[in-house]
Amino acid sequence: MMKKIVLVAFSLLVFGCLSWAADKSYSGTVSDTHCGAKHSAASADAAACVEKCVSGGAKYVLVSHGNVYQLDAQDKFQGMGGKQVKVTGALNGDTLTVSGVAEDTTPSKTSG
Repeated sequence: MMKKIVLVAFSLLVFGCLSWAADKSYSGTVSDTHCGAKHSAASADAAACVEKCVSGGAKYVLVSHGNVYQLDAQDKFQGMGGKQVKVTGALNGDTLTVSGVAEDTTPSKTSG
């Protein structure tokens, strides 16, 4: 009987922790590992630079509120370099495990 209680308590603890790691939404600008926070604002110049750097071997990153996040799903960001986006995913350290990304067309959006 005691083993069952301990097992149930442990299961509840594990599932409770998993719910804390649920997907959240992050807004920011897609940059690259070479330029980082240099591209904290979306622009045509940033788009050209990011895509050039990525084609040269850099990886996409998200610049959001002064933070630079690594992105695990690089293929989801093709063509989004230098653009303002909303990313859905789970944050672990400085890496976002991305479940979705969409261009953010909201006017006057900044990603400090």
